[in-house]
Amino acid sequence: MNSIYNLLQNKSKDNLSIYFTAGFPTLNDTAKVIQELSKAKVDFIEVGLPYSDPLADGPTIQESSQKALQNGINLDIVFDQLLQIKTTNKTPLVLMGYLNQLLKYGEKKFCKKVIDCGIDTVILPDLPMVEYENHYKSLFDSYGINNVFLITPQTTVERILKIDSYTKSFIYMVASSAITGAKGEISQEQIDYFNRVNSLKLKSKLIIGFGISDHTTFSKACQYSNGAIIGSAFIKYLGENGTEKIDEFIKSVKSDY
Repeated sequence: MNSIYNLLQNKSKDNLSIYFTAGFPTLNDTAKVIQELSKAKVDFIEVGLPYSDPLADGPTIQESSQKALQNGINLDIVFDQLLQIKTTNKTPLVLMGYLNQLLKYGEKKFCKKVIDCGIDTVILPDLPMVEYENHYKSLFDSYGINNVFLITPQTTVERILKIDSYTKSFIYMVASSAITGAKGEISQEQIDYFNRVNSLKLKSKLIIGFGISDHTTFSKACQYSNGAIIGSAFIKYLGENGTEKIDEFIKSVKSDY
C-alpha cells in the first residue's frame, strides 16, 4: 500500500495536508516549501502542477499557477525538483494536476517520473470515471500509482460507493460545489453533507478540502473526516511572506493539536 494509506491507517484523526503550487513564489522554491512544511510536521503535502487552465481552482491558486508558469516552471523542472529531495523528504507527497498535462507529457513517461520521485498518489480532478475504468486504472495499477477521486455535495450515492470501491488512499471530500478558495465558516448545509457521507460507512478515509483556511475551519472539518487540506489560504500567505515563516502559518492552524 502507498505511504498515504499507511499514514491514514496509523493516524486516523486530525491530519493536516497543505497544498502549494510548484515553482511559486519563485521557480526554485518547490523544495524549500516542502522542507519547511515537513519541519512544521504537516502530515502530507499536495504539490500542485501549474497549469494554464486549472478548472477546479479559484483565483488565488490560479494566480500562483500563472506566476509559476511565468517563472519558467514546467513538468520536467517539477520532477527534477522533487527528485532532488527524494532521499531526504519524509513527508508523503501527492501530485495534483490535470488530465491534459498527463496526455501532453506522455502517459507512461508521466507515470514513470511520478514513481521515480517516490510519489504514488495523484489527483486529477478532471479525469472522467469512464476513462479511469476503461484505461487509467490498469495504467496506474501497472505503475503502482493510486488515483484520488473527488466527491461533492451533488455526487450521487451510487457514484460515491463506486469511488469507495476503487480508493486505495483517501477520498477527497470537496466541502462545496464551488472552486477552491477560503470561504469563511463551515455552514450547517456543509455539515449535513458531511454527515450524509459518513452515514454511508465507507471503507475509505475522508479528507475535506475547498474552503478550509484556518484553525477554526480545520478543526471543524476534522470532526467529520480524517483530516483536511488547506490550499488558497496557504498560497496567499506564501505570496505575502515567502518561505521563511511557513512554520508560523502551520502553528496557527494546529494551535490546539
